[in-house]
Amino acid sequence: MNETEQKFTAVVLAADRDPDDPVARAAGARCKSMAPIDGAPMVFRVLDALSASTEINTRILCGPPQSIVELEPALGARIRSGDVGWMENQQTPSTSAFHVLQSLPEQTPVLLTTADHAMLSARIVDYFCAQARDTGCDVVAGVARHEVVAKAYPQTQRTATRLQDGSYCGCNLFAFLTPRARLAADFWRQVETQRKKPLRVIRVLGVMAVLRYLLGQLSLAEALERVSQRLGFKAGTVIIPFPEAAIDVDSVKDWKLVEEIVSGQRSENRRRRTEDR
Repeated sequence: MNETEQKFTAVVLAADRDPDDPVARAAGARCKSMAPIDGAPMVFRVLDALSASTEINTRILCGPPQSIVELEPALGARIRSGDVGWMENQQTPSTSAFHVLQSLPEQTPVLLTTADHAMLSARIVDYFCAQARDTGCDVVAGVARHEVVAKAYPQTQRTATRLQDGSYCGCNLFAFLTPRARLAADFWRQVETQRKKPLRVIRVLGVMAVLRYLLGQLSLAEALERVSQRLGFKAGTVIIPFPEAAIDVDSVKDWKLVEEIVSGQRSENRRRRTEDR
């Protein structure tokens, strides 16, 4: 990043979708974002990765609710110190994202991620932000090639979008780079409200695009071009080479897997330090 480029404001969505979240229940935590990984709440791992990134200036938590913040001294201390901003979460992830984006200056580049991105690292953040800035797009999503993720972590099952030029996993990393990018947040909010009415979503994206996708004839570039034409903003992707970028904690199984991976990494690092002495 050169001196003329503006750093990102990072927004972390940290509210549970389910008031009785299975991960929170299994971990004995008040909410999913406070479920521990290797002794530290997931949300702290995300915040620390963002703090270590050279691309991030300000960090804002959206959620968990005030009632939970008041019962979590370590989280409350971070917020009260001004180290991390906090905003009350809205009813859904999309409305939370839209609400936070509306509160920030339009020219501020924003990185959006989630509190369950427990394997996020500064390396991933730096790579994604730098590459996203270079795309020249309004809004950019991070993706990873499914075969790369499956090879590195065969024990995990990630949802993949199959396109003509390969299968891709989402990485819960989104860059909103221009004022026009706010349209993307508004579209996400609209899609979420219409998720039980797929015909309305198809009408927005185009029937032919949906058919080509179902027939395996839609490439990633074509999908992005169609979205851009339909919605009035230029959408792009960054293919992230680090497989851990595609692993988040959607289930109790994921939580146990990430705990196993992180604990294994810590043991391996300890072994290497011992050998180097």
